[in-house]
Amino acid sequence: MNDMTTTVEQLKAQVAKVIAEREWNQFHSPKNLSMAIAAEAAELMEKFLWLDSPASFDELATNRQEIEDELADVLIAVIAFANAANIEVSSALKHKLAITAAKYPIDKAKGKHTKYTKF
Repeated sequence: MNDMTTTVEQLKAQVAKVIAEREWNQFHSPKNLSMAIAAEAAELMEKFLWLDSPASFDELATNRQEIEDELADVLIAVIAFANAANIEVSSALKHKLAITAAKYPIDKAKGKHTKYTKF
């Protein structure tokens, strides 16, 4: 399985299968899943806590598998939320990217980390 050939629908089906086999749907309310996303994201962030930006790349190189596993946990929680909430991930992403493009015009935001309205 790789990013070039795996569809979002296939990922959603695989996550749904793991959850169904374990009868975890009963615990998968939007509240619980949104909290799971935050908890899993915090575990990913913990891998980089107190490191400066250059050192974070070193941490990634040194502990790549652990970091990939933490990212996968975040993705699983996100996909489980999308499944439970009946959200089309591709449509939601496309919609939000359009909002972001309008909110942060290239000519005002390119190469800047601050909000373009603060220049």
